[in-house]
Amino acid sequence: MEAFAKGAGRAAGWSEGALEAIYYETEQGGLTRLAESDAALALVPLPFFLKHEKEQALTPKLAVVEAHGSTEIWSLVAKKGAVTAAASLSGWEVTGTPGYAPLFVRRVALGGWGELPADATITFTARSLSALRRAAAGEKVAVVLDGEQASALAALPFASDLEVVTRSRPLPGTLLCSVGDRMENAAVEKLASGLLHLHETPEGADLLKSLRMTGFERADAAAVAALRKSIDERRDPAR
Repeated sequence: MEAFAKGAGRAAGWSEGALEAIYYETEQGGLTRLAESDAALALVPLPFFLKHEKEQALTPKLAVVEAHGSTEIWSLVAKKGAVTAAASLSGWEVTGTPGYAPLFVRRVALGGWGELPADATITFTARSLSALRRAAAGEKVAVVLDGEQASALAALPFASDLEVVTRSRPLPGTLLCSVGDRMENAAVEKLASGLLHLHETPEGADLLKSLRMTGFERADAAAVAALRKSIDERRDPAR
């Protein structure tokens, strides 16, 4: 992240050290850092954005482009033959990396499949492989995987015991957001412009590759607004 901050700062024409970047693995870690007044930008996945957009005053500016594009497809995986519809998950645990945002899982990632039963428990885990082993062993657990995780599913020694039950439509992936008015809009736009062209230099392309990125593009404001509306219209206490 230090290398990214240096490269992004150079692309924006800023002086050395003007931009710092820190990675936080957990939701709470990110929230704690965002509470500091110098946290002016945030690179966040869609579940985090939709859960915390309002309270953290997040405004999407750019979307990260990876090798497969700037969108993400989420897959729900369970024991083969155990789940035939959303109603099958009554009393089950639905777990995965976006589980810290239950409303995202219910309304966005799985919203096009059907209404999850009220007694289906949404949980977070950073250990999706362990959760998949539990599912393969026949436990009542279904696992939400991102695109990279789903692409590796077939290589698992117990893959034949699992199946993808449903997939989301392509959704926005990782978003670069401004945080309130902590950074002047002109500065945000200067940085955004630099990042949009970062891939055009060999150094920039190598930097992006080291972070499993290929570039940045303007965030799809209409797509984000539609997802925000779908959650706001059906919001429940289990955010």
